[in-house]
Amino acid sequence: MSDTPTLQQIPHGIATLADHEALARQHLDDNAWAYFSGGAGDEITLRANRSAWDALPLWPRVLQPLSGGHTRVDLLGRTLAHPILLAPVAFQRLAHPDGELAMAYAAAALGAGIVLSTQASVSLEAVAEAVKPDPGRGPLWFQLYLQHDRGFTQTLAQRAESAGYEALVLTVDAPTSGVRDRERRAGFRLPPGIGPVNLVGLPTPPSPHLQPGQSALFDGLLRHAPTWDDIAWLQSITRLPVLLKGVLHPADARHAVSLGVAGLIISNHGGRTLDTSPSTASVLPRVADAVAGAVPVLVDGGIRRGTDVLKAMALGASAVLVGRPVVWGLANAGAAGVAHVLRLLRDELEIAMALTGCATLADASPALLDLDAGQDKRS
Repeated sequence: MSDTPTLQQIPHGIATLADHEALARQHLDDNAWAYFSGGAGDEITLRANRSAWDALPLWPRVLQPLSGGHTRVDLLGRTLAHPILLAPVAFQRLAHPDGELAMAYAAAALGAGIVLSTQASVSLEAVAEAVKPDPGRGPLWFQLYLQHDRGFTQTLAQRAESAGYEALVLTVDAPTSGVRDRERRAGFRLPPGIGPVNLVGLPTPPSPHLQPGQSALFDGLLRHAPTWDDIAWLQSITRLPVLLKGVLHPADARHAVSLGVAGLIISNHGGRTLDTSPSTASVLPRVADAVAGAVPVLVDGGIRRGTDVLKAMALGASAVLVGRPVVWGLANAGAAGVAHVLRLLRDELEIAMALTGCATLADASPALLDLDAGQDKRS
């Protein structure tokens, strides 16, 4: 594959992230589509993630000075060209043979940060080696699930550190999978040749000896579920900053800050774990207020337009992550498709900034949003 995506490879008529999604449905079989597109339960949270951004009206100011404007932001000691990162998504070779390599090449070409999943279908070393030398790339982070075997988890974290990853992103909202009806209806399975290559060699946990009345979930699978005590352990075995992904409650955010984490990612796992959990847009300002700038707060979930990115920044986010849209781009045109999705988002972000009077993202504040929409409170 080429490491320089060319947008000329994008099919004619693809102008939005929604267009990419519609086209991707034609390219993905029912198995992959159910895995990537589905949410938990009745998919109430999946839909709420999107509708919550739509419900926030931008309230533009006019005649503001815009010369010299830009989308740059500072994040964990680096200046980024824009605040858009790629969220961790497992098994990307389900969408395209190049999988995570294509995703990483596109991210580097567009200056976007990338968070590689523990359950990637390409090795973490191969992905890092592909993009690490690129001077224009964004941050390279590794998403981590704590495994039942601490020794294996430590080795995995150290592999990421040695490969050149710059942060560990610990997912904390999925001690068990959600009830994913679409996957169950489709009979989802990984096809031959695709699997979590970074977990090869993970010992099989011993089968629990359940007593009458014990739960196979609580007394079996979840006996190894991570707790707050594991945060200090993880920080002790790595030099990398540790961010927590999956925080929704302000009390959890405050506790995480007290433990010295480097950042928080507000996420409900794209609506794939607990259905009816709140949308990320609705809790973002409360979590941002709770941490009061002590650490960066990032957010994912339902971001489909550059206007959504601007709204997130206005509500207190330091950056955003996108997941499904870049998978649709990957399915449609490999690295070029991912690059196109990122280009659309950044272009739309710049236009939204210009039309709301924001020369820089430092100008984005809650005042940019009509939070009293529907009420006649304007002066």
